Amino acid sequence: MNWRERIVSDPNILVGKPVIKGTRISVELILGWLANGWTYEQLLEAYPHITREDILAVLAFAAERLREEEYLPLPTIA
Repeated sequence: MNWRERIVSDPNILVGKPVIKGTRISVELILGWLANGWTYEQLLEAYPHITREDILAVLAFAAERLREEEYLPLPTIA
């Protein structure tokens, strides 16, 4: 999946947050809904102007960004 064809960042749209091309739907929003248990079908119903490929592009974008990050260990909870 080449997310670069579907995910864009423009300082004039949502202050530059990555969004699905041609929309104001942010990567953050889609990831948040998925993290809350929404299915692809629910997302497509709620946002009929996006596609399954857009959702996959969101995931590919997030995966690539995480691969590029440096991490510190998370604190343990006692």
